[in-house]
Amino acid sequence: MAAGNERHRVLAHRWVLAGLLLLAGSSVAAVLMSWSGTPSAILALVLLLPLLAPLRGIARGDRRTHAWATLCVVPGFVYGLTEAVANPGLRTVAALVLGSSLALFFALVGYLRVTRPQAADQAPPTP
Repeated sequence: MAAGNERHRVLAHRWVLAGLLLLAGSSVAAVLMSWSGTPSAILALVLLLPLLAPLRGIARGDRRTHAWATLCVVPGFVYGLTEAVANPGLRTVAALVLGSSLALFFALVGYLRVTRPQAADQAPPTP
């Protein structure tokens, strides 16, 4: 791997970690703002558990984990979109959850693009 490509990989990995922290933090903030007891605690678990599932592989920089972690963004995205449309009192924090889920998704896709195998490594077989 070239030095420039390694620098891009490290930068993309940092963006993924920052997006993960931002989404987790904004999800917790949204739940705390709408706190109503046990249902909110369950909502917090529903939003945070999918973010914890890929944490080990993301910390190691595993490319496959980054690929399937894009699916773990869905609960935050759905929650942010639903609250932004249906709950005027939480629109600001819901927009933050929505934006941070999109930021994490694009950071994950960016990491996958930066770390994809080069064309020279995937030469077609000769007949």
